[in-house]
Amino acid sequence: MYIGFNSMNTINDPSPTELATALEEHGFESLWYGEHSHIPMSLKTPYPGGGVLPEPYKGMMDPYVSLMAAASVTTNLKLGSGIALLLERELFSQAKTIATLDRLSNGRVIIGTGVGWNEEGFENCTSLPWKKRFTALKETVAAQRILFSEAEPEYHGSLIDFDKVWFEPKPQQPGGPKTVLGVMGPVGVKHAAEWADGWMPADVALPDVVQSVKDFREQVASFGRNPDDVEITIVVMDDPSPDKLKRYRDAGIDRALIGVGLENWDKPEIIQPMIERFAPHIPDLLAK
Repeated sequence: MYIGFNSMNTINDPSPTELATALEEHGFESLWYGEHSHIPMSLKTPYPGGGVLPEPYKGMMDPYVSLMAAASVTTNLKLGSGIALLLERELFSQAKTIATLDRLSNGRVIIGTGVGWNEEGFENCTSLPWKKRFTALKETVAAQRILFSEAEPEYHGSLIDFDKVWFEPKPQQPGGPKTVLGVMGPVGVKHAAEWADGWMPADVALPDVVQSVKDFREQVASFGRNPDDVEITIVVMDDPSPDKLKRYRDAGIDRALIGVGLENWDKPEIIQPMIERFAPHIPDLLAK
């Protein structure tokens, strides 16, 4: 099982260059940055974690620019968006950004995405219907894959529609980066099993990780897909103890993302000690 690190990516966190350098030096596989271009002040949609919205949400930097900075000081570290809100950006511009990042990083990008939780923020950015957001995301990813792979791409869906275009350069990775879906509810998990390259749930949403992995793999197979082709990345939301990570590895998880946790999002000073504390366990966690 690979070990990655996810960060809120605010101006108060270690810089992308500093964090990426430390992660690669200590054997981490990947760095993941989430995305919120803005937070509506009305905030009618309840924060899914309950209670008051954590302050770091209001100051997140751009994930793609930050990942490019991380790429510039590393060689092998994979660069993940966790999660990118693909529906809240213009399709072609976003695809160009992803393709460029993948080119300039020599094919190290992974796109973690989801539909988001804030309806007002969604509606500020797009005319796509909130109630059809999973269909919109499915079509957006399908259209993006065509842009990344075909010489004369075109796409005609119920919500995303365009005639043939020139779209160059293509990403470094043939067909483009993998797209993993960060979802927990039954509708989202069904979509992940049906068409995504991977599933990326938060562990707090899985009361029984072993059973959840088993159920997901069975659902993937029900769509005529090989479960081994759909990777599972788990986001560790609370104490990422080595014993817990080993249990996740043994359950069939392909990648675990650790970070400072909800209660410590505003404590960047604990990041470097955490990296140093977990680095010695990575070789054992890599072993199946």
